[in-house]
Amino acid sequence: MATGYVWHELYGWHDTGTNAGLLPGNLVMQPYLHFESPESKQRFHSLVEVSGLAAHLVRIEPTQVSDEDILRVHTAEHLARIQRESMQPRGGDAGDGTSPFGHRGFEIAALAAGGAWAALDAVLNDRVQNAYALVRPPGHHARPETGMGFCIFANASIAIRKAQSVDPNLRVVTVDWDVHHGNGTQAVFWEDPSVLTISLHQNDLFPRNSGAITEIGAGAGQGYAINVPLPAGTGNGGYLATLTDVVVPAIRKHRPDVIVVPSGFDASCFDPLGRMSVTTTGYREMTRILMDVANEVCGGRIMMTHEGGYSPTYVPLCGVSVLSELSGVHVDVIEPLYETYDTMPEHELIPSQMAVIEQVRELHAL
Repeated sequence: MATGYVWHELYGWHDTGTNAGLLPGNLVMQPYLHFESPESKQRFHSLVEVSGLAAHLVRIEPTQVSDEDILRVHTAEHLARIQRESMQPRGGDAGDGTSPFGHRGFEIAALAAGGAWAALDAVLNDRVQNAYALVRPPGHHARPETGMGFCIFANASIAIRKAQSVDPNLRVVTVDWDVHHGNGTQAVFWEDPSVLTISLHQNDLFPRNSGAITEIGAGAGQGYAINVPLPAGTGNGGYLATLTDVVVPAIRKHRPDVIVVPSGFDASCFDPLGRMSVTTTGYREMTRILMDVANEVCGGRIMMTHEGGYSPTYVPLCGVSVLSELSGVHVDVIEPLYETYDTMPEHELIPSQMAVIEQVRELHAL
């Protein structure tokens, strides 16, 4: 069965304005781009086309989710504020002061959540085996009451809740490999045992004081949040060990109907906002591990929705490597320069990383 792919040109039109990274351009800092600029995503899509991979994918057309869909996850106050600020000539901010959006940004954010939903719907209805939603703005930091961390609406969570409105018995595991803690997804499902949230992230990077091993959910959802805060510098070895020793046993234990991956490529060795060392090879092998366990427990159903990743030149290579593995279509996009990064010493699994993995395994009886 084929691999689905979501992209819409409007995702590249999400306007984060001129910034010097996160700082406003002014007389002290020369105006430049916001970190969350279109570059890495548009170049990802361009490489999908130029590599020839696009010809082997099933294009899935996104449409905006409805207000009702958004309100399954977010408060009415958050939705109303985004809609109101979206009509201002210069737009507004998702909620934390560092997540700007432009005029009519609400429609693009609703289209991003709609892209995640379209991909998940195609997977659940067996129109495709798996799917990648290359959407923007991202979503995994958006909490019910606010956006933050460049995220306006919780794309993956909205898609899952919409799917559960159709099938209330749907069980899901989310595997977030963005370098930052998937705090928004965790908050949405904090007391819900139908969705197991797993986040692999750099320890205490963003949000600060978030994503500790001891955050495990509450009420009926206690034990249904798993956090693996890996030490800065972790490379392929630490991530692959986490997938093998934590993620796979947790998926087998939960027995989901589908695996949803908030997919950020900011744990790569070239990212300006993270300090991890994962390479394209690492992402490809992580994808294979997830595909194998998905084939075992949920008919191979995987939906990935794009999150972070801020290296315009390396994100496309990571993304195409993942799509190549998902689709089974071999695309060799690795330049000789980048191959040397697979042999760097940080890819060895070291005791400090293994200690975190073992602590998580013990806490969750995996």
